[in-house]
Amino acid sequence: MEIRRRNNVTVTGCVDGPVLLLAHGFGCDQNMWRLVLPMLAESYRVVLFDYVGSGRADPSVWDERRYSSLDGYAQDVVEVVEELDLREVTFVGHSVSAMVGVLAAAKSPGRIARMVMVAPSPRYIDDEGYRGGFSAADIDELLESLESNYLGWSAAMAPVIMGNDDRPELGQELTATFCATDPDMARIFARTTFLSDSREDLKTVSVPTLILECRQDVIAPREVGAYVRDAIPASRLVTLEATGHCPQLSAPQATAAAIVDFVGAA
Repeated sequence: MEIRRRNNVTVTGCVDGPVLLLAHGFGCDQNMWRLVLPMLAESYRVVLFDYVGSGRADPSVWDERRYSSLDGYAQDVVEVVEELDLREVTFVGHSVSAMVGVLAAAKSPGRIARMVMVAPSPRYIDDEGYRGGFSAADIDELLESLESNYLGWSAAMAPVIMGNDDRPELGQELTATFCATDPDMARIFARTTFLSDSREDLKTVSVPTLILECRQDVIAPREVGAYVRDAIPASRLVTLEATGHCPQLSAPQATAAAIVDFVGAA
């Protein structure tokens, strides 16, 4: 199947500019980038896409076995990059997509030259000497609730994930995006996301990397940002003056400015 149609690939911005590949997180789609897009498109060639099982990607090619692992999502990235013959790419991954980008970079050496991790987490479950933000029981309860009543879970959890209680429209938007995702596919992506452990994979990252964290984020606490920074030698950590897990929506100007500053300086 033609990759551009399969993954609903969109290319916009400056035709001859450096390439930014924007990758959305769980329960979302490329529309999550719309507020940063105008600022990035001024100077960069911006490529957006939806993972299979999300947004307007072709649902007929969904494969539960493939997408039960982050490798399956990384393969989507690799195939998009190769289909468009992209090189010297800056991969911008939100949330779990930051770890998908790590795997994609290893699968396609030489194509991804820089990485921006927006609110990343290599592991959501606490471990000895590591704080991911959730106990194993927390994640079991979260997944059980999601699997028994996905729409109810979305309505309850999306505002919590988004944060910014004083701006309820942001939580409502994320709820709508979650609810628009096929529940069966979302369950697989959720389990793949929240049970993942990519800490060892961070050691493979050798390209310049920017880590963007929010000053308050219930999904990726500040300890996680510090952990990722310490695990990747060629990285720097920037704390945005933002709250919640989706700064591309809650603080788009600051998010875009940090990306532009990083790519321009790399």
